[in-house]
Parts: sequence; C-alpha cells; structure tokens
Amino acid sequence: MTVPTDLDADPAIEPGRGRLIAGRYELQSVLGRGGMGLVWLAEDELLDRPVALKQLIPNDAVSEKSRTAALRRALAEARAAARVHHDGAVAIHDLVKHDGRPWIVMELLSGRTLAETLQAGGPLSVEQVTRIGLRLLDVLQATHRAGIVHRDVKPGNVHLCHGGRVVLTDFGIACPAQGDARVAEHVFAGSPAYASPEWFRGAPPEPACDLFSLGATLFTAVEGRPPFDRGDLLATLTAVAEDAPAPFLRAGPLRPVIEGLLAKDPHRRLNADQARAALHAVQRANTRR
Repeated sequence: MTVPTDLDADPAIEPGRGRLIAGRYELQSVLGRGGMGLVWLAEDELLDRPVALKQLIPNDAVSEKSRTAALRRALAEARAAARVHHDGAVAIHDLVKHDGRPWIVMELLSGRTLAETLQAGGPLSVEQVTRIGLRLLDVLQATHRAGIVHRDVKPGNVHLCHGGRVVLTDFGIACPAQGDARVAEHVFAGSPAYASPEWFRGAPPEPACDLFSLGATLFTAVEGRPPFDRGDLLATLTAVAEDAPAPFLRAGPLRPVIEGLLAKDPHRRLNADQARAALHAVQRANTRR
C-alpha cells in the first residue's frame, strides 16, 4: 500500500481523522490504501487499545448497489480471515457498519510489509527469504485447511512484524476452494504479476494457485523485482501464462524451490509439503556454512 503524504489534498479520499466510527473507534491516521479502500490507525475507546480499521469504499459512493457490494465483500473478507486460526493470519476483531458503509476492525500489526521493506532496503538474503517462505507456507496450509484460497499472496500483503512474526493480510478476494472464480468484480482485483496462470484461464481456485503466488513473492523478495511484471497488463498476463521468469541472479539455492512453485501446470507445481522440505534443506545447508 502507498501511504499518502497529504490526505486532505487528495479529493478521492474523504477526510476522517477524529471521526468516531460505530460509536467506538476514533480514526487517527491513514496507514495505507489499496484498490478497495483505506486502512486507518484507530483507537478502540471501549477497550482502550489501538486497532487497524479497513474502510471499504465503493467505486460509486451514491449507488445503493455499490454499497451493497462493498458490504458483501467486507463480510466475505472478514469471514474468510476469521476462519483461519493461525498466528500468521491477520486477526479480525469485528465488522461494523457506519453511515451505511462497512468497516473491518483488525489487529494493529507492527513492522511493515514485505513490499515496503524491499522498497526501502532492496532484496533480502537467501536466509531471510527462506525463513519468510516457511512462515508463509504454514499460514497458507492453515488457510487451505479452512477451505479458503487466498488468491492475493504478494509482497504488499505479507507483513513482517517486529520479533520475526510473518503475517498474511488482506483476504479481500479470498474464496472457497473449488468455489466460483467468475465473480466479475474480482477478475483483476488482485495483482496479475502474482496470480497463477490457471486463474486467468478461469479454472476453479485451488491451493496450487496460492503456491504459484508464493513462488512469485519469494522471487521478488530475493531478486528485488517481480518475475513476470512487464509494465503492461496484457504483456504481464502473457508472461505469467507463457514465459519463464526473469533471470535468477541472487536466489542461489532457492532457485529450484522457486522454479518448482512457478510451474505453469498446477499438477507439476510443488505442493506445500514438497516446498517445505525443499526450504528446510536450504535452511540446513545455510546453517552448516
């Protein structure tokens, strides 16, 4: 997400600092923004604690249809995240309505996203990326056991907290495994550079989709650039579906793992157990050096 430097100067963003949401949550500052809304730092006045508040903003604020769709998305996101009982999934505290709009109340995370970390300091080491990969595999398996496919694993949705906790956030386009992948409002709601080839072909969402996205995320973390981003939507889609990833320059022993996760055919892609075993082997080799 991008943090705006002057919130009030942006006509697309509604000023809201100091507002009390649902009679309980006082907005303080914007933590970031995404394609579907804003994430605010807020104070829970009832429990006297800071929280993160996700404000879903419909494309057409005056349309009842848009407000209904936003509420439906918020409810689906909150329910999906709440079903994942794992320390690596962002905790959902509540879903409230204020002025007819939905707000998701979440735990406030320390640290910053993987995307922000890469932007500030460049690519991470093989050791760091291996550890992040293992943590993400844990939470993805918990997500899949809950019957959910995240569908938007990418550096911007991976939060690196103080103390080493790695958290997967933004379940906004998550859906049931083998669910309906044809929801029009979600077709390109994620990031095409990190989405699996089968998603673009309209296949039902399966855990293998998230593993492809994990591979693209790990590539970005260790190489400092996405494996398929061509700067143009159509070119990127073509690259995801047909091209080999960008050249490996820094991955070293991680290369076979990432290549296995980025297999175009989901049946030839590494599954979670295979990826974990391979990452543990890399970790052991690094420890012996």
